[in-house]
This record gives sequence, structure tokens and C-alpha cells, in this order.
Amino acid sequence: MSQTLTYKKAGVDIAKANRFVEDIKAMAKTTTTAKVLNRPQSFGALFALDLKGYKKPVLVSSTDGVGTKLLVANLVGKHDTVGIDLVAMNVNDILCTGARPLFFLDYIATGKLNAKTMKKVMKGIIHGCKLSGCALIGGETAEMPDMYKGEDYDLAGFVVGITEESKLIDGRSIKAEDYVVGLSSSGLHSNGYSLARKALTLKEQKKYAETLLKPTRIYVKPVLALLERVAVKGMAHMTGGAWYEKLTKILPTGLAFSINKGSWPMPKIFQLIQKKGRVPEADMYRTFNMGIGFTVVVSPQDVMATQILLRRYGQESFVIGKVIRDRKRKIIFNEHSRHRLWWQGTRPLLEN
Repeated sequence: MSQTLTYKKAGVDIAKANRFVEDIKAMAKTTTTAKVLNRPQSFGALFALDLKGYKKPVLVSSTDGVGTKLLVANLVGKHDTVGIDLVAMNVNDILCTGARPLFFLDYIATGKLNAKTMKKVMKGIIHGCKLSGCALIGGETAEMPDMYKGEDYDLAGFVVGITEESKLIDGRSIKAEDYVVGLSSSGLHSNGYSLARKALTLKEQKKYAETLLKPTRIYVKPVLALLERVAVKGMAHMTGGAWYEKLTKILPTGLAFSINKGSWPMPKIFQLIQKKGRVPEADMYRTFNMGIGFTVVVSPQDVMATQILLRRYGQESFVIGKVIRDRKRKIIFNEHSRHRLWWQGTRPLLEN
């Protein structure tokens, strides 16, 4: 007589997954805001949108993952920071439009659910939501043994934010002579790990795991505070494509960014990857943030106020370049140029 087949024998333990969900509900409640509706019978997460103070509100959404950084986390068994990465990759993206994050949802796919590991991941997600001021209102955990090997897992996240249509920031007001202020990154953030892992041996990945697993910096609170005081013209989250694609995305036609490479300190991990992998410099700037995780473009008279305000929120920043007229190129790097920023009244003057 053939053996009976159950879902659990097929590799999916629903009871275990349900226990995990119940365990994290209490954790998720710590991010709940007054606008999150608690309806256990609902098949969807509910959020009561408050439109008071908005004339033409615009919802801004994003979805993203953590990528192969998860393989480094698996390599050393450290899973408490990748959840922060997941939130950061999403909220920093919608922040570029000037949007304030409202709520977040996560999706976890794994071969076999390891509740202990996933709780560490969830703690990171919840911490990321707190750092960005949004509520974790739902998610999904999928156990798929035929798709993922063992306890390997993947993460995806979804965020929705809001802004006023008249306050949308898209770079259209950027002009020649405006300045680019770069906000320091914490390291690689969550991009370029396929290249980084090829450049570094497994032994080196373990050795530098703490640096490689530094969570992506969340810029929401300092930048939202900045937007209340300064007329920011454009913003870019320095992720995949980095300098050549993400930064130049906000440029109007006929303008280019002139960037001084030596105007900010570059974390040593980038130099290590470039040296070990013999990676061309152009590929480094196309793949990695190189120490600048977020950029804002402001008028000359607003540079000082921008840096002072960011500093109040503990965010280090650097004047890394300016906008110039150029119809053929979008970005020009001034090789190894180091400059000082001098102030005359309220106008910054760059001295090479």
C-alpha cells in the first residue's frame, strides 16, 4: 500500500509557519500607528489614509529586495541587519520624490523555515520601519523547498508613501551652478554584492563580514527635516547603476554633473574590492555608491543650511560637485581632485 502524502511531507509545514506568524505579530505592533486598522478577518492589511493638509495628495510606492548580500549573511550566520537593508532600499527610493513613508509590507521566501533565523530578519525589518517612521502592516512567508535549497531565503519589500503633488521633487528645477551635496553611506549598502563576492574569496568575505553586512543607511528623517527648511531641487538614492544612472536620472536636458572624486572620504572596503578583483574604476562607480549613499541638489545659497541641518540629525555630508552645462555628457569626474569649501556670506566658493 502506498504511503499517504501530506503537505508537510512535501516540505511545507503550515503549522510551523503559523506559529512563526503569531510570534512576530507582537513585534510588528511596535511599529503600528493610529492609521493602521486592526481587522483580523480581513484578507488584506488596512490603512486609514489621512488626507488632512493635502490639496492634491500623491501616493508613491516602491518594491525592492536585498539581493546577494543575503549570501554573505548566510555565510557567517548573521541575519539581524538584512531586514534593515530591505526597508532602506524601499523607503530611500520613495524619499527621492519627497514622499513620507506610510506603511511597509515584506515577503520572505525560503526552502525550509528556520523560525530563529527569520525572527532575526524580522527584528531588522521592524527596526528599519521605526527608523523611517512607517508601519509594518503585513507580509507573507512562503516555504518552497523545490525553489530554494535548505534554509536559504530571499527577501522582498513594498512601501507606500505620500506627498503633495505641488511638492513633488523630480529634478526639473535643477539649473547650472547648483551644487551637489552627498550624504555619506555606511558602506556597500545593498548593491554590487555579486561583484564584491567575486572579487573577495570566501575567507576574505568572512574576514570582512562585519563591514560587508553593515546595514543600508536610512535617510528618511534627516531628509524630510531638510525638505521643511530648504528648497531641494533633486535627490538620488545611489543604488544599482550608482553614479552613471541613478544620479544622472534627475538631470534636465543640456546639463551635467561635475563631480570631484576626492571631495569625500571613501570607505576602505571599496578600495579592497577594486584591488582584489582588479575592477576598472569606471565599473566601481557604475556598481557601487563609493561612500555616498544619497545626494541632494540645492542652490548655492542653500548649501550651508543643508549641511548644518543634516549635521543636526547626525548625518555627515560633503559638497561633491556642481551642475554645469553640457549637452553631450551627463556626468564628468574630476580625477582625484581635492577641493576646499570656502564661505563668502551665504555663497559657497570651490577652490581646487
